[in-house]
Amino acid sequence: MSTLPAASADLPWMQPAQRALAQAIDADRLGHAVLLHVPRGTGGEWLARWIAARLFCRAANAPCGECVECRRVAADQHPDCSFVQPLEDSKEIKVDQVRELVAELALSSHGGARKLAILAPAERLNRNAANSLLKTLEEPTRGTLIVLVAAEIARLPATVLSRCTRVAVPAPGHEQALEWLRRHGAAGVDWPPVLAALGDRPFAALDADPVAVAAVAGDVRGTLDAATGGAGRLDPVATADRWSRDGYGLRLDCIENWITDRIRAAARGGAGVSQMRAATHLPATGLALNIRALFEALDLVREARGLAESTVNKSLVLERLLWRLAAAPAARVAGSIRE
Repeated sequence: MSTLPAASADLPWMQPAQRALAQAIDADRLGHAVLLHVPRGTGGEWLARWIAARLFCRAANAPCGECVECRRVAADQHPDCSFVQPLEDSKEIKVDQVRELVAELALSSHGGARKLAILAPAERLNRNAANSLLKTLEEPTRGTLIVLVAAEIARLPATVLSRCTRVAVPAPGHEQALEWLRRHGAAGVDWPPVLAALGDRPFAALDADPVAVAAVAGDVRGTLDAATGGAGRLDPVATADRWSRDGYGLRLDCIENWITDRIRAAARGGAGVSQMRAATHLPATGLALNIRALFEALDLVREARGLAESTVNKSLVLERLLWRLAAAPAARVAGSIRE
């Protein structure tokens, strides 16, 4: 995994949230629990570390990114900052980890000021872990700040959500993500195809192998284009079996982006329609894709991602999704709407 940029780095899409958080810190009204709702791969953990560095850094331009405090936060070695994430042999944050964290937060801080805990991704808290954390959220120790980072806040219990100050950060725009990668990513990488496969997620792109991404994206795009364009027949069973054994998470990203591209293209094609209709197809020339089926497939992709870290049979999950996509093509039409 690539090293996160320094806390003092310039991330344009984060700046509105940083300004709001800085004002809250300066006015001492940040509260005791903050939920950062940040899309996957766009810097949620980075923003959590920025908050920690902003609190602990003693420089006038905090966070400076260079002092001992900032370097300790970046290396996850600050004595007053705990970082909790799923263990290497686990897919979730477990109750024992939260109990250890709660015990640590009950101790006096080493620096005599705040103690801070970062949980990321917070949606990986299992039920017992979330319940164990809840008491600390309800009755926090003085000077304690808990920062939760989550991309899918719907997977967090309502009792946890209700006790946090929520900060939502939108994903960067495509050109914004591309320009940032060209400045901070590895030299010589052709970033547009990487973002086309992964979506506008610059941190995910930094972690990716561009060659592997291109190969998987080409395979997914070619297979789905052929199947929905009439040039080939999709075999959901065989394709799901192959895809489940090779780059499962990346393939889900590529499938999601393929679907959203078709939905956007269909929506643009129907921009000139002047009346509302209840049909399942948008106006288009040539081959039309069933819009309802595409949205249903998009829901299945997101459901599959939520199950990716479980013991679910990935081949069956993909097979269900591919059967839905196989039903998306419609007969060729010429500017008409089909039911």
